[in-house]
Amino acid sequence: MTAAARAPLALTLYGRAWCHLCDDMRAALEPLLVEFGAHVEVIDIDADPALEARYNERVPVLALNGVELCHYHFDEARVRTALLAA
Repeated sequence: MTAAARAPLALTLYGRAWCHLCDDMRAALEPLLVEFGAHVEVIDIDADPALEARYNERVPVLALNGVELCHYHFDEARVRTALLAA
C-alpha cells in the first residue's frame, strides 16, 4: 500500500492544560507530524477521572496505536522509529 493510500498516522498526547512539559512535547513533536503527515489528538486527562487516575503526574504521555512511546520528555528517536514502522 502506498503512503498516499494509507490512513494518516494518529498519535495521542495525554496531558494537562497547565502542563509546561505537555506544551514542550507538543512543540517538539510538530516537525515529525509534518514530516510523516501525521496528526496528534491532545487529550486533557483532567476531563476524565479514569485517565487522571491512570496518568496523573506522568504527563505528558505520547502514544501511537495504544503503545506508549514516551512520557515526561519527547524521545524523537523512539517516535521516529514507531512512525516508520506504522
